[in-house]
Amino acid sequence: MLKTRIITALIMAPIAVGGIFFLPPLGFALFTGIIITIGAWEWGNLAGLTGQAGRIAYAALVAAILYGLIIVNAVGVLWLALAWWVVCFILVRQYPDASQYWQPTPIRAVMGLLVLVPAWVGLNHLRNGDFVFGEISNNLLLILYVFCIVWVADIGAYFSGRAFGKAKLAPRVSPGKSWAGVWGGLLAVGVFSVVISLLADASMLNGALLLVASLITGSVSVLGDLLESMMKRFRGIKDSSQLLPGHGGIMDRIDSLTAAIPVFALLITLLGWLAASGL
Repeated sequence: MLKTRIITALIMAPIAVGGIFFLPPLGFALFTGIIITIGAWEWGNLAGLTGQAGRIAYAALVAAILYGLIIVNAVGVLWLALAWWVVCFILVRQYPDASQYWQPTPIRAVMGLLVLVPAWVGLNHLRNGDFVFGEISNNLLLILYVFCIVWVADIGAYFSGRAFGKAKLAPRVSPGKSWAGVWGGLLAVGVFSVVISLLADASMLNGALLLVASLITGSVSVLGDLLESMMKRFRGIKDSSQLLPGHGGIMDRIDSLTAAIPVFALLITLLGWLAASGL
């Protein structure tokens, strides 16, 4: 299993890095749109569309929506995403008692739209917006930063959870997660944001605001993970698919990012560091 995971990672990492960091804006939109469309195919299974025809049709619908939103004003979609993740917090806390309300396949399909579409819009907003923070104005570094928030939170959660993780975060959704993991992950994110602010030569105020925005984003990333875990538990499956041998599916790799990206994009837009711009 470990050998399979390593081989898959060695194949996928260069593709992901090249597609995200070396393509022009339109190519970036297409590349990330393909990833989201594959994620939609997997979400079709989470929604209860067990047949391939239904899952492909759902993925095609998501792709069509992305195409229609390619020149949309991102801020409205990002506000919708924020509202959606507040709802998700309630759904996760009340699982399984409230599952009767979202059990129907059409509702779960709409949930997938609210997860996937704003993530793509937010990611392209980060890629194409006019960005300035301290001495940094490179959008690719901005994208790398939000990815790092999720990665740093995961690493911090892993080590603190192993050391101190007795109180479970959401045992009915994801028994392995603990409150110690959450706090350890957020501590790591906080330290990371302070270091980046210093490297960017940002003002003390902007550094403090970045710290707050990063902690909020790190918190929401945990919710993204929990939401997909809840959907998989409800469906009785371990992975969203087997597309990535040893790693599960695309959704298993981007679940935290689907929550973190739109929320972070909205926050830094409201803070005035990112303004809308075209492809």
